[in-house]
Amino acid sequence: MTVRGMRRREFLGGTAAGLALAGTGFGRASFAGEKVVKIGFLAPMSGDYVDWGLPGLYGCEILAEQINAAGGVKIGGDSYKIELAAYDDEAATDKALQGGKKLVLEDGVKFVLMLGGNYSGVQEFFNEQKIMASTLLPSDMSAATPYLIAPAEVHPFYNVTGVEWLAEQRPELKTAAIIYPDDSLGLPSLATYRAAFEVAGIEIVDEKAYPDEASANFTALTTALLASKPDILCLDTAGAGAVSQITEQAFLQGYKGQIISCTLDYWKQVVEKTSKEFMEGFIYQFPNFDDAAMNDPMINFPDPNGFFRIYNERYPDAWSAVSWEYPAILLTWKAAAEKAGSVEPLDVLKAMKSTATAPHVFGPGKWWGKELLGIDNALVANWPVVAIRDGYPKIVEFRSVLAWLEKNKDVITKHFRDLRQLPEQRA
Repeated sequence: MTVRGMRRREFLGGTAAGLALAGTGFGRASFAGEKVVKIGFLAPMSGDYVDWGLPGLYGCEILAEQINAAGGVKIGGDSYKIELAAYDDEAATDKALQGGKKLVLEDGVKFVLMLGGNYSGVQEFFNEQKIMASTLLPSDMSAATPYLIAPAEVHPFYNVTGVEWLAEQRPELKTAAIIYPDDSLGLPSLATYRAAFEVAGIEIVDEKAYPDEASANFTALTTALLASKPDILCLDTAGAGAVSQITEQAFLQGYKGQIISCTLDYWKQVVEKTSKEFMEGFIYQFPNFDDAAMNDPMINFPDPNGFFRIYNERYPDAWSAVSWEYPAILLTWKAAAEKAGSVEPLDVLKAMKSTATAPHVFGPGKWWGKELLGIDNALVANWPVVAIRDGYPKIVEFRSVLAWLEKNKDVITKHFRDLRQLPEQRA
């Protein structure tokens, strides 16, 4: 099973033309006479899954330029420039392994940024080589992945914050219907939404799965879900194409209720295809970095508003959920390397995990995961709840993922077990 069938559809407009790997310049940087540390980027950068890789590569390019311009990574008395080596794995297990071997054995990278999802082969290779890698999916983790970390995204656990906030703001909403991709992102997310709705006292009146976006009939699926007359339509962790199509169908079919989703990439095009009025209050989990709330002192990302501006100047309409996540992980790696006084993987990992708490992009975080995932390698902190307000995304609140998990660990464990998403079940 691949990560998921996220197909780039016409709603992206001109964005697809701009997302071309050939123009990135990665792997060709030259720092003659200077110390260099190579960082690997192993993610989909073409094909159906491009939205979960290439926008993040662009963000890393911008951040690496900024770090290098400021003097690089300070290791003892030395300064290392960051050079990024990228490999397009197309979200395919065999290509991920090929890419992992090339990055480590040929390019000599010290750390690998990955999307994650069914990458067991490459993770076994990283274990053998003792190479630290990151994932956006803590559900990839187990006791058998000691060098796999999730210091930025904690998918799908942050989804509880949107449900929790919604239940408090609109207690009259009592029922929900869920549509979900039947894959390695959709199932852990389904377990999380089931748990969140249970804790909030919201009844799930229907659930519909789809195998991939290419073959899904979203018109019929949306019609079937709306027939249950849900107060809340939940889109789980559907891909950008699915979110767009389901939302448009709900609009065309006259749905008047609440919509909640993990992501809303390319939100501007979705608003244009429906209406500002229909999209008002749409809840999801990924902010624009021009949001004023990103300037809160707890935020651990340098000049987020400036980063967002530069990103959009270079890559108009390409900002997505992953545009800032891979760069945020790179920042965490840099801080740990400087703390360790070394760029060697095990030294950096030891420094990163030397305390139970660490800075997360959205505030102080705690290394978590052992009770549910078998290892405390996910950095869990606050997470933003985002709502569309007058046609534009706005952070309405930061809420604690960790507080919810600690209070409701038995509930979420039950739902992960029911869907066979615990590490020993997936193995």
